[in-house]
Amino acid sequence: METILIIEDDAVMLRGLKDNFEFKGYGVLSAADGEEGLNTALNKKPDLILLDIMLPKINGYEICRLIRKENLTMPIIMLTAKGEESDIILGLNLGADDYVTTPFSIKELLARAEAFLRRSRQTEQDIYEFGDYRLDIPARKLTCKENEIKLSPKEFGLLEYFVKKPGRALTRDDILNMVWGYDSFIGSRSIDRFVTTLRNKIEPDPHNPIFIHTIREIGYKFDPPERSD
Repeated sequence: METILIIEDDAVMLRGLKDNFEFKGYGVLSAADGEEGLNTALNKKPDLILLDIMLPKINGYEICRLIRKENLTMPIIMLTAKGEESDIILGLNLGADDYVTTPFSIKELLARAEAFLRRSRQTEQDIYEFGDYRLDIPARKLTCKENEIKLSPKEFGLLEYFVKKPGRALTRDDILNMVWGYDSFIGSRSIDRFVTTLRNKIEPDPHNPIFIHTIREIGYKFDPPERSD
């Protein structure tokens, strides 16, 4: 049984989330303040964390930072009433994987959580498949129905980063630091141009992408449709 940790100080919200996740068959841990939530996360190491931002004792941002400082990699979905771009980017830069702003659909939240958990069950691999594409990391090769798609080194690095972070909201700073390096001098517009060229090579319709999705004012998410086979 996979375990969800819910850190939420609103008693009604906490009860509703707990009931829904237990109904789906998950084990549920809960905490009503940041200090208790952080201790539970570090000691119990749940499979996924639902984390409110505005918490007593320790806020959600600090909890997220401290969890990642301990090299724990479980998905973290932030729950927030704040919709400001700066608040969302701060959470993502501190290590959150996704966010939902209240009011939200419980069905959507369950679906997001289930997708993250499904992907977490998959171990690190050398070959990734999405749509008709096959990305061979050791061979540095992308094929579509056995036809090779030529990628520049940075295009390959960008796609590799995307496929290893499926469903995760990635800021432009995330992408820049992980693909180009912390000392890179390129800016966000260059990131957008590389995404555009990559879309032109892998998207059936680059203007209506099904693999690389834009998150307005924030960055991108690699979220391909589920394979039917």
